Amino acid sequence: MSLKRKRIVVVGPTYPYKGGGAQHTTELARRLGAAGHDVVLESWKAQYPSFLYPGQQTIDVPEGEPFAATNRVLDWRRPDGWLRRGRLFRTADLVVLVLLSPVQVPPYLGILYGLRRRTRVVALCHNVLPHEGTFYDRPLVRRLLRRVDAVLTHSEQQAALARELTGKPVRVAVMAPHLPVGAVAKAAAGKPFRRLLFFGIVRPYKGLDLLLRALARTPGVTLTVAGEFWGGQDATRALIGELGLADRVELRPGYVAEADVPELFGRADALVLPYRSATASQNVWLGHEHGVPVIATRVGALPDNVTDDVDGLLVEPGSADALADALARFYEPGTPERLRAGVKAVDPEPYWAAYLPELLAE
Repeated sequence: MSLKRKRIVVVGPTYPYKGGGAQHTTELARRLGAAGHDVVLESWKAQYPSFLYPGQQTIDVPEGEPFAATNRVLDWRRPDGWLRRGRLFRTADLVVLVLLSPVQVPPYLGILYGLRRRTRVVALCHNVLPHEGTFYDRPLVRRLLRRVDAVLTHSEQQAALARELTGKPVRVAVMAPHLPVGAVAKAAAGKPFRRLLFFGIVRPYKGLDLLLRALARTPGVTLTVAGEFWGGQDATRALIGELGLADRVELRPGYVAEADVPELFGRADALVLPYRSATASQNVWLGHEHGVPVIATRVGALPDNVTDDVDGLLVEPGSADALADALARFYEPGTPERLRAGVKAVDPEPYWAAYLPELLAE
């Protein structure tokens, strides 16, 4: 990484916005500042119209320490403000546009118009295209990626997708951890709880329906589902009833505050990620940070962070039968205890040491 001090503007969500994207953006700004750069985090007064984001957008208590040099001016209702912010950013050495959804593209195009190519711009793509997309996603993202100077993705698969949309340089950096700071509560070693955890936003690609079908074939095991439902809650309840799981599945719909997370993990034998598709996810690291093994499908970056039969189990995606077999293996005598003993908390430093040079490379 160049030692030259840069003036950097990071544009993306931060507190009071919630979730992994906001946490990663905040930690990125903090890490760039700690590396000696002058950093401003440019965030949102109003990021999305509510009908485009069915979950809870903002929170009252920060998830981690907010970044001090933060402006919350951008507003989806004020295109003139997009242009003005872009003009202000002309004095920066680098502008980083954090892309989480194509809905952000119009404001980003307004910022780029205001910049008038006076400043180097990198699009940092958490997802190049959504898992569950619409007809306008690809043309919008193509317009953005063709107007920036470089693109950073979190996997080779996402990089290949970006290269279909732009001829600009596309680089890859493994997404660095942005986990809660400080000690977390871990369950004491002992007899398994016979309880599994599904954690995070519930969307079709995350495969909760497959997990429920697998659970129906795993007697004596319960499941907690904790997170916001982006539609489909009634269908999920109907499937639970159809499978005869009403007394074995606890639904906790809605945003899970950071203070409530340790209790959820502390009474689970394993975190289950039955995703049909994925890019990068913090959830494996989150499970391991709480001392919990992870049962995950072989999609996206999930198998990079689970060592099969050491700190979790890996299973082929899209199959309730394969997932049921994995649950049966997990609950073989002594296996939950052995896998829990194999869990180690992640060290974020090597990841960030590799991540920042890829972002700053010219």
